[in-house]
Amino acid sequence: MTGKERAALRAKANSLESYIQIGKSGISDALIKQVDDAITAHELIKIKVHLETTPISPREAADELAKALNADVIQVIGGVIVLYRYNPELHKPKQANPPKNTTAKK
Repeated sequence: MTGKERAALRAKANSLESYIQIGKSGISDALIKQVDDAITAHELIKIKVHLETTPISPREAADELAKALNADVIQVIGGVIVLYRYNPELHKPKQANPPKNTTAKK
């Protein structure tokens, strides 16, 4: 990923709300599944890390999640992680409905 692509994704992430929060349990299989579902649906997601209770640092959490999900870490600022994973399904052209038969029966 180029620096310009990463910068564009950072700018796009500014308006996002955090989808997921990491708390005292840290990163579990259930959390990885939840992040996988969110990143599949949205490509670009924000994750909030509760700094007071989480057993690992936000950078460690970002790296672990990115590795488990084959995603890119866009940025880690304070307790906020931004992850991106391309989803080709979201970029497919929408199929038009087939034309209805408009011929009148005689």
